[in-house]
Amino acid sequence: MTYVVTQSCCADASCVIACPVNCIHPTPGEPGFATAEMLYVDAGSCVGCGACATACPVEAIKPDSTLTPEEQPFLAINAEYYECFPHQPRPPLAIVPKQRRLARQGPFRVAVVGAGPAGLYTADDLLTHPEISVDVYDRLPTPYGLVRAGVAPDHQHTKAVEKLFRQIEEQPGFRYFLGVEVGRDVSLAELEEHYDAVVYTVGASADRALAIPGEDLVGSLSATDLVGWYNGHPDKQDLLIDLDTERAVVVGNGNVALDVARILTADPVALETTDIAALPWAALSRSSVREVVVLGRRGPAEAAFTVPELVGLAGLAEAGVIDVAVHAGPGGDLDAIDGDDLRTRLLKDLAARPRTPGRRTVVLRFLTAPLRLVGDDRVTGIEVTGTRLDRDAEGRTVAVPTGQSEVITTGLVLRAVGYRGLPVADLPYDDTTGVVPHDRGRVRPGLYVAGWVKRGPTGFIGSNKGCAQETVARILDDLDSGATTGRGTDDEAIVALVSQRSPHVLGLEGWRAIDAEERRRGERRGRPRAKLVEVDEMLRVAHAGRRPEPTRRGARRPAGDQVGTTSPPRRGYPSVTRLRRGLTRRG
Repeated sequence: MTYVVTQSCCADASCVIACPVNCIHPTPGEPGFATAEMLYVDAGSCVGCGACATACPVEAIKPDSTLTPEEQPFLAINAEYYECFPHQPRPPLAIVPKQRRLARQGPFRVAVVGAGPAGLYTADDLLTHPEISVDVYDRLPTPYGLVRAGVAPDHQHTKAVEKLFRQIEEQPGFRYFLGVEVGRDVSLAELEEHYDAVVYTVGASADRALAIPGEDLVGSLSATDLVGWYNGHPDKQDLLIDLDTERAVVVGNGNVALDVARILTADPVALETTDIAALPWAALSRSSVREVVVLGRRGPAEAAFTVPELVGLAGLAEAGVIDVAVHAGPGGDLDAIDGDDLRTRLLKDLAARPRTPGRRTVVLRFLTAPLRLVGDDRVTGIEVTGTRLDRDAEGRTVAVPTGQSEVITTGLVLRAVGYRGLPVADLPYDDTTGVVPHDRGRVRPGLYVAGWVKRGPTGFIGSNKGCAQETVARILDDLDSGATTGRGTDDEAIVALVSQRSPHVLGLEGWRAIDAEERRRGERRGRPRAKLVEVDEMLRVAHAGRRPEPTRRGARRPAGDQVGTTSPPRRGYPSVTRLRRGLTRRG
């Protein structure tokens, strides 16, 4: 028996360290780890011990004997990786860097603005240093960012990373200030008066425009808004989503585009067992949408969606849940595209499958670019042109219009061409890149960034871990050198300030009360949770529980005992940093 990775990686890398025979690659430090869509298990070296499956925080690793028919392609995906990258020789030992210790005793306090994956990974790395305590701020009463409001409801396995986040929250020195908007309730200047360092991890909240005529018509909206709507984001529940159309068109070919296409064509009965928000589910159950066309300017090899997402879509087709068709744009010839990569082969297999009349269908249409949206008051169609692949002066593959066009009839057009960061109050902003200018996460001593506000909207959930580690290294450098203000000493003043500005502020206990109520309501309906989508109701539930106000988890060690000591180990899913502490070798 061998174990198989079956989804995009969270980059926690606990499985790599847990493996006794070094059969999971790429590992941290190897080329491609930071950008890999997933990790791969070498069947020839795996001894079937199951240590990797136990360590994985998102339950992505399974024995080959338990794979569903839809998951069977991952066997070939894992094997093909080792045909290309043998990784030999592989001695089952790894030299692990010694845990860094601060030279100054502290105590130090750090504020993290944003409670999504980037913020929590940053807090996790900071809290490996017992001299440091961390307060995490978020404007919503609920944490986890896009894990809660961005991951598709039918991808509950991806949301299992919440287990890791819960372990981070339980660490000594951790505290939430939820329902507090930095820049409105408290300013950056006020945070800097109370903390040794402030880290912004607020992400990229806007979407990119198509910049074509008709984009402002009714029936044209952002796919990211639709994702927030069906995931129960409080800001998106008032959206007018008209699903009274037989065809929807999604412009873009990344993972968000596939998510939207999959949800719009999903069986409502299957969706009802997920954590989809109640009113969106009711709207989707009455939807007239029978076909979703996903437009990509370039070809299959250049598609931005990941192989695991495509395998999942192919699995739905194999199971007869939906049909998946693969087409080229006006005048285009998909067969003329030469490619032997896994993505292209999967798409060619899908293209060869027969279609079932009346079945909901996702059409992956490559070599197609939008020209304009058609309609007077609302969208009635989208005019598209065919494209062909060419090379620009720098050798990059580009899509060149062929001049042949057609109009696709539709009443709903969703743009899914990427996120974009907006200016953040009191922070510098690069309008070209949509990020905050920085040096490896340092904006200036005492002020830092991590996540999408730092690097742009790229990578997966786990990509935020390495990004956070780089930023934390800059913070530690500045704490050691004394370059920060060093004013983070008055804990009572912090609580008083935030409580005065935001009387309904919640701490971890308040969030736990919301979480428990959602799970209780979900259990009654056979669902993982039934989300609360109104802030007022969240606050009522939180304050009906015990001690919703912010309190710090545990206590940090006395300042005189801190240097060279370690905080208590975390139960459950340890981060790479914690596994490495005190280790010099793995065998």
